[in-house]
Amino acid sequence: MDEKTAVQLRDNYFTEKERNFIEHAGLNVSLFRFDTGVAAIRVVNKRGGIIVLPYQGQQIWRCSFDERELTMKSMFDEPVSTTDYLGTYGGFFLHCGVTTIGVPQKNDTHPLHGELPNASYQEAYIKCGNNDKGNYVVIGGKYEYTVAFNHHYIAEPQITIYEDSSIIDITMKITNLLKTQMDLMYLGHLNFRPIDYSKLVYSADYDVKSIDVNANVPDHIKTSVSIDEFRKFLEKLKNDPVLHHIMHPDMLYDPEVVMSIKYKADENGIAHTMQIHPDGYADYASHKPSQLPRTLRWISRTPDQDAFGMVLPSTSGNSGYNAERAAGNYITLAAGNSITFDMQAGLLTPDETKTMRSKIEAI
Repeated sequence: MDEKTAVQLRDNYFTEKERNFIEHAGLNVSLFRFDTGVAAIRVVNKRGGIIVLPYQGQQIWRCSFDERELTMKSMFDEPVSTTDYLGTYGGFFLHCGVTTIGVPQKNDTHPLHGELPNASYQEAYIKCGNNDKGNYVVIGGKYEYTVAFNHHYIAEPQITIYEDSSIIDITMKITNLLKTQMDLMYLGHLNFRPIDYSKLVYSADYDVKSIDVNANVPDHIKTSVSIDEFRKFLEKLKNDPVLHHIMHPDMLYDPEVVMSIKYKADENGIAHTMQIHPDGYADYASHKPSQLPRTLRWISRTPDQDAFGMVLPSTSGNSGYNAERAAGNYITLAAGNSITFDMQAGLLTPDETKTMRSKIEAI
Protein backbone atom coordinates (compact mmCIF):
# COMPACT_ATOMS: atom_id res chain seq x y z
CA MET A 1 0.00 0.00 0.00
CA ASP A 2 1.10 3.57 -0.70
CA GLU A 3 0.25 5.00 2.72
CA LYS A 4 0.30 8.82 2.80
CA THR A 5 -1.23 9.59 6.21
CA ALA A 6 -1.08 7.74 9.53
CA VAL A 7 -2.76 8.88 12.75
CA GLN A 8 -2.32 7.16 16.10
CA LEU A 9 -5.56 7.31 18.07
CA ARG A 10 -6.07 8.16 21.72
CA ASP A 11 -9.03 7.20 23.86
CA ASN A 12 -9.85 10.84 24.63
CA TYR A 13 -10.45 11.53 20.93
CA PHE A 14 -13.78 9.70 21.31
CA THR A 15 -16.70 11.71 22.73
CA GLU A 16 -20.45 11.25 22.97
CA LYS A 17 -20.93 13.66 20.07
CA GLU A 18 -19.84 12.21 16.74
CA ARG A 19 -17.18 14.38 15.11
CA ASN A 20 -15.56 14.33 11.69
CA PHE A 21 -11.95 13.29 12.00
CA ILE A 22 -10.51 12.64 8.52
CA GLU A 23 -11.70 13.36 4.98
CA HIS A 24 -9.77 11.50 2.30
CA ALA A 25 -10.98 11.71 -1.31
CA GLY A 26 -14.38 9.93 -1.32
CA LEU A 27 -14.01 8.66 2.25
CA ASN A 28 -15.06 10.24 5.54
CA VAL A 29 -13.94 9.08 8.99
CA SER A 30 -15.73 10.15 12.16
CA LEU A 31 -15.21 9.24 15.80
CA PHE A 32 -17.79 8.83 18.54
CA ARG A 33 -18.64 6.92 21.67
CA PHE A 34 -21.73 4.77 22.12
CA ASP A 35 -23.99 5.46 25.11
CA THR A 36 -22.45 2.31 26.62
CA GLY A 37 -19.05 4.04 26.58
CA VAL A 38 -17.52 1.94 23.79
CA ALA A 39 -15.34 3.92 21.36
CA ALA A 40 -16.26 3.65 17.67
CA ILE A 41 -14.99 4.70 14.25
CA ARG A 42 -17.42 5.25 11.38
CA VAL A 43 -15.96 5.10 7.86
CA VAL A 44 -18.27 6.12 5.02
CA ASN A 45 -17.55 5.81 1.31
CA LYS A 46 -19.66 6.37 -1.82
CA ARG A 47 -21.51 3.06 -1.33
CA GLY A 48 -22.08 2.90 2.42
CA GLY A 49 -19.86 2.27 5.39
CA ILE A 50 -18.73 0.39 8.47
CA ILE A 51 -18.48 0.99 12.22
CA VAL A 52 -15.36 -0.40 13.88
CA LEU A 53 -14.62 -0.78 17.60
CA PRO A 54 -10.92 0.18 17.71
CA TYR A 55 -10.25 -0.79 21.33
CA GLN A 56 -12.70 -3.69 21.70
CA GLY A 57 -11.56 -6.58 19.55
CA GLN A 58 -11.18 -4.33 16.49
CA GLN A 59 -14.64 -5.69 15.67
CA ILE A 60 -16.60 -4.50 12.67
CA TRP A 61 -19.75 -3.74 14.62
CA ARG A 62 -21.90 -2.70 11.65
CA CYS A 63 -21.60 -2.95 7.86
CA SER A 64 -24.00 -1.51 5.29
CA PHE A 65 -23.74 -0.81 1.58
CA ASP A 66 -26.23 0.37 -1.04
CA GLU A 67 -28.74 1.08 1.75
CA ARG A 68 -28.63 -2.57 2.88
CA GLU A 69 -27.69 -3.58 6.42
CA LEU A 70 -25.46 -6.63 6.06
CA THR A 71 -25.05 -7.27 9.79
CA MET A 72 -26.99 -9.91 11.69
CA LYS A 73 -29.98 -8.96 13.82
CA SER A 74 -29.17 -9.31 17.50
CA MET A 75 -30.31 -8.36 20.98
CA PHE A 76 -27.70 -5.59 21.15
CA ASP A 77 -28.33 -2.19 19.58
CA GLU A 78 -24.98 -1.03 20.96
CA PRO A 79 -21.81 -2.87 21.96
CA VAL A 80 -21.23 -3.39 25.67
CA SER A 81 -17.86 -2.87 27.33
CA THR A 82 -17.12 -6.45 28.36
CA THR A 83 -14.81 -9.30 27.46
CA ASP A 84 -17.68 -11.79 27.73
CA TYR A 85 -18.41 -13.14 24.24
CA LEU A 86 -22.17 -13.47 24.64
CA GLY A 87 -22.45 -10.33 26.75
CA THR A 88 -22.11 -8.10 23.67
CA TYR A 89 -22.78 -10.33 20.70
CA GLY A 90 -24.02 -8.80 17.47
CA GLY A 91 -21.09 -7.55 15.39
CA PHE A 92 -20.60 -8.09 11.65
CA PHE A 93 -17.07 -9.45 12.05
CA LEU A 94 -15.07 -10.73 15.03
CA HIS A 95 -11.53 -12.09 15.29
CA CYS A 96 -11.48 -15.29 17.35
CA GLY A 97 -8.52 -17.11 18.95
CA VAL A 98 -5.54 -17.15 19.44
CA THR A 99 -4.91 -19.56 22.28
CA THR A 100 -8.10 -21.41 21.37
CA ILE A 101 -11.41 -21.13 19.52
CA GLY A 102 -14.70 -22.96 19.64
CA VAL A 103 -17.18 -23.97 22.30
CA PRO A 104 -15.53 -25.19 25.51
CA GLN A 105 -16.33 -28.81 26.24
CA LYS A 106 -16.35 -30.76 29.53
CA ASN A 107 -12.61 -30.60 30.18
CA ASP A 108 -11.97 -27.16 28.65
CA THR A 109 -11.43 -24.04 30.76
CA HIS A 110 -11.21 -21.39 28.03
CA PRO A 111 -13.81 -18.73 27.19
CA LEU A 112 -16.05 -19.15 24.16
CA HIS A 113 -13.93 -18.47 21.03
CA GLY A 114 -10.87 -17.39 23.00
CA GLU A 115 -9.52 -14.04 24.17
CA LEU A 116 -9.57 -12.06 20.89
CA PRO A 117 -13.26 -11.22 20.20
CA ASN A 118 -13.46 -8.43 22.81
CA ALA A 119 -9.76 -7.97 23.51
CA SER A 120 -8.71 -4.55 24.89
CA TYR A 121 -6.34 -3.20 22.23
CA GLN A 122 -3.44 -1.12 23.51
CA GLU A 123 -2.98 0.71 20.19
CA ALA A 124 -5.32 1.82 17.40
CA TYR A 125 -4.63 3.87 14.28
CA ILE A 126 -6.04 5.13 11.00
CA LYS A 127 -4.07 5.22 7.75
CA CYS A 128 -5.05 6.78 4.42
CA GLY A 129 -3.57 6.37 0.98
CA ASN A 130 -3.98 5.39 -2.64
CA ASN A 131 -2.98 2.34 -4.66
CA ASP A 132 -4.01 0.65 -7.89
CA LYS A 133 -7.45 -0.08 -6.39
CA GLY A 134 -8.05 3.58 -5.53
CA ASN A 135 -8.22 5.74 -2.43
CA TYR A 136 -8.56 3.85 0.84
CA VAL A 137 -8.73 4.10 4.62
CA VAL A 138 -7.18 1.49 6.92
CA ILE A 139 -8.18 0.94 10.53
CA GLY A 140 -5.74 -1.14 12.53
CA GLY A 141 -4.30 -1.77 15.95
CA LYS A 142 -2.06 -3.83 18.20
CA TYR A 143 -2.98 -6.16 21.03
CA GLU A 144 -0.22 -7.74 23.11
CA TYR A 145 -1.31 -10.81 25.06
CA THR A 146 0.96 -12.06 27.83
CA VAL A 147 0.40 -14.86 30.34
CA ALA A 148 3.50 -15.81 32.35
CA PHE A 149 4.85 -19.30 31.59
CA ASN A 150 2.22 -19.74 28.83
CA HIS A 151 1.56 -17.17 26.09
CA HIS A 152 3.10 -14.07 24.56
CA TYR A 153 2.04 -12.74 21.17
CA ILE A 154 0.97 -9.60 19.32
CA ALA A 155 -2.20 -9.46 17.21
CA GLU A 156 -2.24 -6.81 14.47
CA PRO A 157 -5.50 -6.64 12.51
CA GLN A 158 -6.27 -4.27 9.64
CA ILE A 159 -9.54 -3.36 7.94
CA THR A 160 -9.33 -1.60 4.55
CA ILE A 161 -12.23 0.16 2.84
CA TYR A 162 -11.96 1.79 -0.62
CA GLU A 163 -13.87 4.85 -1.80
CA ASP A 164 -15.86 3.12 -4.57
CA SER A 165 -16.06 -0.43 -3.24
CA SER A 166 -18.59 -2.37 -1.18
CA ILE A 167 -15.99 -5.05 -0.41
CA ILE A 168 -13.84 -4.75 2.72
CA ASP A 169 -10.35 -6.24 3.06
CA ILE A 170 -9.69 -7.86 6.47
CA THR A 171 -6.34 -9.14 7.66
CA MET A 172 -4.93 -10.44 10.94
CA LYS A 173 -1.21 -10.79 11.62
CA ILE A 174 -0.09 -12.84 14.64
CA THR A 175 3.53 -12.64 15.86
CA ASN A 176 4.96 -15.09 18.38
CA LEU A 177 6.97 -13.17 20.99
CA LEU A 178 8.03 -16.29 22.88
CA LYS A 179 11.56 -17.67 22.66
CA THR A 180 9.95 -21.01 21.92
CA GLN A 181 7.27 -22.13 19.46
CA MET A 182 3.60 -21.42 20.10
CA ASP A 183 0.46 -23.21 18.99
CA LEU A 184 -2.38 -21.07 17.72
CA MET A 185 -5.97 -21.36 16.59
CA TYR A 186 -7.79 -18.63 14.67
CA LEU A 187 -11.25 -18.07 13.23
CA GLY A 188 -12.70 -15.13 11.29
CA HIS A 189 -16.31 -14.87 12.48
CA LEU A 190 -18.58 -13.21 9.89
CA ASN A 191 -22.21 -12.57 10.82
CA PHE A 192 -24.32 -11.68 7.79
CA ARG A 193 -28.07 -11.11 7.93
CA PRO A 194 -30.10 -14.01 6.47
CA ILE A 195 -32.37 -13.05 3.59
CA ASP A 196 -35.52 -15.13 3.09
CA TYR A 197 -35.41 -17.24 -0.09
CA SER A 198 -31.83 -16.25 -0.86
CA LYS A 199 -29.60 -18.84 -2.54
CA LEU A 200 -26.22 -20.00 -1.28
CA VAL A 201 -23.46 -20.42 -3.88
CA TYR A 202 -19.88 -21.27 -2.89
CA SER A 203 -16.72 -23.00 -4.14
CA ALA A 204 -17.13 -26.51 -2.72
CA ASP A 205 -18.72 -29.78 -3.75
CA TYR A 206 -22.33 -29.94 -2.63
CA ASP A 207 -22.26 -33.40 -1.07
CA VAL A 208 -21.95 -35.09 2.32
CA LYS A 209 -18.22 -35.64 1.83
CA SER A 210 -17.64 -31.89 1.66
CA ILE A 211 -20.43 -30.64 3.96
CA ASP A 212 -20.51 -32.11 7.47
CA VAL A 213 -23.43 -30.99 9.64
CA ASN A 214 -22.74 -31.06 13.38
CA ALA A 215 -25.54 -33.05 15.03
CA ASN A 216 -24.49 -32.13 18.58
CA VAL A 217 -26.34 -29.47 20.57
CA PRO A 218 -23.85 -27.22 22.47
CA ASP A 219 -24.25 -26.81 26.23
CA HIS A 220 -24.55 -23.01 26.04
CA ILE A 221 -27.60 -23.13 23.74
CA LYS A 222 -31.22 -23.64 24.77
CA THR A 223 -33.55 -25.18 22.21
CA SER A 224 -37.02 -23.78 21.52
CA VAL A 225 -38.30 -27.22 20.46
CA SER A 226 -37.76 -30.66 21.91
CA ILE A 227 -34.22 -32.01 21.67
CA ASP A 228 -35.53 -35.02 19.74
CA GLU A 229 -37.26 -32.82 17.17
CA PHE A 230 -34.21 -30.68 16.71
CA ARG A 231 -31.89 -33.68 16.37
CA LYS A 232 -34.17 -35.17 13.71
CA PHE A 233 -33.84 -31.92 11.75
CA LEU A 234 -30.06 -32.03 12.08
CA GLU A 235 -29.91 -35.63 10.87
CA LYS A 236 -32.08 -34.74 7.87
CA LEU A 237 -29.78 -31.87 7.02
CA LYS A 238 -26.70 -34.02 7.58
CA ASN A 239 -27.95 -36.59 5.04
CA ASP A 240 -29.01 -33.92 2.51
CA PRO A 241 -27.01 -30.73 3.16
CA VAL A 242 -28.19 -29.10 -0.07
CA LEU A 243 -31.45 -28.40 1.76
CA HIS A 244 -29.82 -25.39 3.41
CA HIS A 245 -28.86 -23.76 0.10
CA ILE A 246 -32.19 -21.92 -0.02
CA MET A 247 -32.88 -19.75 3.01
CA HIS A 248 -36.44 -20.93 3.64
CA PRO A 249 -37.95 -19.03 6.59
CA ASP A 250 -39.58 -22.21 7.95
CA MET A 251 -36.28 -24.10 8.33
CA LEU A 252 -35.53 -25.00 11.96
CA TYR A 253 -32.38 -22.94 12.53
CA ASP A 254 -33.46 -22.44 16.14
CA PRO A 255 -31.28 -22.33 18.15
CA GLU A 256 -28.49 -22.88 15.61
CA VAL A 257 -26.97 -25.16 13.01
CA VAL A 258 -23.21 -25.58 12.60
CA MET A 259 -21.44 -27.37 9.78
CA SER A 260 -17.94 -27.66 8.36
CA ILE A 261 -17.19 -27.20 4.66
CA LYS A 262 -14.28 -28.43 2.54
CA TYR A 263 -13.68 -25.50 0.21
CA LYS A 264 -11.99 -25.39 -3.16
CA ALA A 265 -9.87 -22.43 -4.28
CA ASP A 266 -9.59 -20.71 -7.65
CA GLU A 267 -6.38 -20.27 -9.64
CA ASN A 268 -5.32 -17.51 -7.22
CA GLY A 269 -5.83 -19.67 -4.14
CA ILE A 270 -9.06 -17.90 -3.13
CA ALA A 271 -12.34 -19.54 -2.07
CA HIS A 272 -15.64 -17.70 -2.57
CA THR A 273 -19.06 -17.63 -0.87
CA MET A 274 -22.25 -15.77 -1.80
CA GLN A 275 -25.74 -15.40 -0.36
CA ILE A 276 -27.64 -14.30 -3.47
CA HIS A 277 -30.67 -12.19 -2.62
CA PRO A 278 -33.93 -12.61 -4.57
CA ASP A 279 -33.28 -9.25 -6.32
CA GLY A 280 -29.85 -10.34 -7.58
CA TYR A 281 -27.58 -8.61 -5.07
CA ALA A 282 -25.33 -10.88 -3.01
CA ASP A 283 -23.55 -10.92 0.31
CA TYR A 284 -20.00 -11.99 -0.45
CA ALA A 285 -16.95 -13.30 1.39
CA SER A 286 -13.62 -14.78 0.35
CA HIS A 287 -10.73 -16.47 2.10
CA LYS A 288 -7.61 -18.51 1.38
CA PRO A 289 -7.87 -22.21 2.31
CA SER A 290 -4.06 -22.39 2.32
CA GLN A 291 -4.14 -20.05 5.34
CA LEU A 292 -7.42 -21.16 6.94
CA PRO A 293 -8.11 -24.75 5.84
CA ARG A 294 -11.09 -25.60 8.07
CA THR A 295 -14.20 -23.61 7.30
CA LEU A 296 -17.33 -23.47 9.45
CA ARG A 297 -20.84 -22.32 8.62
CA TRP A 298 -23.26 -21.13 11.30
CA ILE A 299 -26.97 -20.34 10.99
CA SER A 300 -29.19 -19.06 13.79
CA ARG A 301 -32.72 -17.80 13.14
CA THR A 302 -34.73 -17.15 16.28
CA PRO A 303 -37.20 -14.45 17.36
CA ASP A 304 -34.29 -12.61 19.02
CA GLN A 305 -31.31 -13.37 16.75
CA ASP A 306 -31.10 -13.70 12.99
CA ALA A 307 -27.60 -14.54 11.80
CA PHE A 308 -25.90 -16.25 8.89
CA GLY A 309 -22.23 -17.04 9.37
CA MET A 310 -22.13 -18.32 5.80
CA VAL A 311 -18.37 -18.76 5.93
CA LEU A 312 -16.16 -18.73 9.03
CA PRO A 313 -12.60 -19.37 7.81
CA SER A 314 -10.60 -21.16 10.48
CA THR A 315 -7.59 -23.22 11.45
CA SER A 316 -9.81 -25.46 13.56
CA GLY A 317 -13.26 -26.84 14.22
CA ASN A 318 -15.59 -25.57 16.92
CA SER A 319 -15.28 -28.44 19.43
CA GLY A 320 -13.12 -26.63 21.98
CA TYR A 321 -9.41 -26.62 22.70
CA ASN A 322 -8.75 -30.17 23.86
CA ALA A 323 -10.72 -31.86 21.07
CA GLU A 324 -9.24 -29.66 18.33
CA ARG A 325 -5.71 -30.07 19.62
CA ALA A 326 -6.12 -33.84 19.83
CA ALA A 327 -7.28 -33.78 16.20
CA GLY A 328 -4.24 -31.75 15.18
CA ASN A 329 -6.36 -28.77 14.14
CA TYR A 330 -3.96 -25.96 15.00
CA ILE A 331 -0.93 -24.12 13.64
CA THR A 332 2.53 -24.08 15.21
CA LEU A 333 4.43 -20.81 14.93
CA ALA A 334 8.19 -20.77 15.53
CA ALA A 335 9.78 -18.33 17.97
CA GLY A 336 9.70 -14.78 16.60
CA ASN A 337 7.72 -15.77 13.50
CA SER A 338 4.52 -14.25 12.17
CA ILE A 339 1.51 -15.47 10.22
CA THR A 340 -1.14 -13.46 8.36
CA PHE A 341 -4.73 -14.38 7.52
CA ASP A 342 -6.56 -12.59 4.66
CA MET A 343 -10.30 -12.31 4.07
CA GLN A 344 -12.79 -10.12 2.23
CA ALA A 345 -16.45 -9.39 2.93
CA GLY A 346 -19.19 -7.15 1.62
CA LEU A 347 -21.85 -6.76 -1.05
CA LEU A 348 -21.97 -7.49 -4.79
CA THR A 349 -24.25 -5.82 -7.33
CA PRO A 350 -26.40 -8.06 -9.59
CA ASP A 351 -23.86 -7.79 -12.43
CA GLU A 352 -20.97 -8.55 -10.08
CA THR A 353 -22.97 -11.46 -8.66
CA LYS A 354 -23.48 -13.00 -12.10
CA THR A 355 -19.77 -12.74 -12.84
CA MET A 356 -18.81 -14.25 -9.47
CA ARG A 357 -21.33 -17.06 -9.85
CA SER A 358 -19.78 -18.06 -13.16
CA LYS A 359 -16.35 -17.97 -11.56
CA ILE A 360 -17.46 -20.15 -8.65
CA GLU A 361 -19.18 -22.67 -10.91
CA ALA A 362 -15.99 -22.98 -12.97
CA ILE A 363 -13.89 -23.97 -9.96
